Amino acid sequence: MRILLQQTETGLYFKDIETWTRESAEAMDFLSSTAAIEFCTINKLSGVQMVFKFEEQKYDIVRPVVPDLLRRRRDEPRQAL
Repeated sequence: MRILLQQTETGLYFKDIETWTRESAEAMDFLSSTAAIEFCTINKLSGVQMVFKFEEQKYDIVRPVVPDLLRRRRDEPRQAL
């Protein structure tokens, strides 16, 4: 499985800083979904989704990336249980 970032409106995949591609095979592969979300947060990317790409396309999973939500959760004080 590969973890990719894709522009929601254009369908282009993230390849490198300021470079997007139509080909998923050329896209940057993130080590984890957390790494992909943190990358979006640090680089202020919006309008993107994560694509969990499998060998058989019918198993691909697409999920929105919400960097602001991750930032808010990280900044909130943790409550004791």
